[in-house]
Amino acid sequence: MNTLSNVKTRGGEANPSCVRLTPDTIPEANSSETGVSVEYVLDPQKKWYVFRASYGREDRAAKYMIMDGTLTYIAKRSAMKFVHGKRKHVLENLIPNLLFAYTTEQKAEEYVKYTPELSFLTYYYNHFEVDELQKNPPLTIPLNEMDNFIRATSTHSEHLRFVEPSMCHYKSGDQVKVVDGAFKGVEGKVARVAGQQRVIVTLSKIGLISTAYIPTAFIEKI
Repeated sequence: MNTLSNVKTRGGEANPSCVRLTPDTIPEANSSETGVSVEYVLDPQKKWYVFRASYGREDRAAKYMIMDGTLTYIAKRSAMKFVHGKRKHVLENLIPNLLFAYTTEQKAEEYVKYTPELSFLTYYYNHFEVDELQKNPPLTIPLNEMDNFIRATSTHSEHLRFVEPSMCHYKSGDQVKVVDGAFKGVEGKVARVAGQQRVIVTLSKIGLISTAYIPTAFIEKI
């Protein structure tokens, strides 16, 4: 069973605010705060908003939102670091300063404009579109893309990378699906990154994420 250990909810909440991204594909998530399985329910009033936290304070912002009952996600990967003089595996944020939250437009605006505790938080704006006021609107991520992104990054693989297009040498333009291994269910395009065959996941208007090495036998064309 695939679980989303980075998806966080408020501990002890009877009916936590959360979302099942795709029915039957992500059946449950483990709250990293409580370790309790949490059901996900789609809410037509909510979207996945992208926020930018200055000076690496995205975890601090997530903690506040969690206590406020909001579902958050921060992509992380495993890394070897020296902690108190000893080498230790720790989790580090894959995309610095970015935080994803499944919430309403009103609540998102409240966090950015009317919450002193989150004065360091801003929207990540969609610079490819303009609204009726000719301004860039806050960026939101489609559910299917967020589903795919979470599937890829919740592995916490140390080989996950946030990559530039120039780093990806595509074999073809075919869309594929990983059918086995730690990245099972992830969809994207096959490319060579750092000399290895990987699957590239697109996160709209933010960038590209590459998986770890994926054997050809684990890949099927969609």
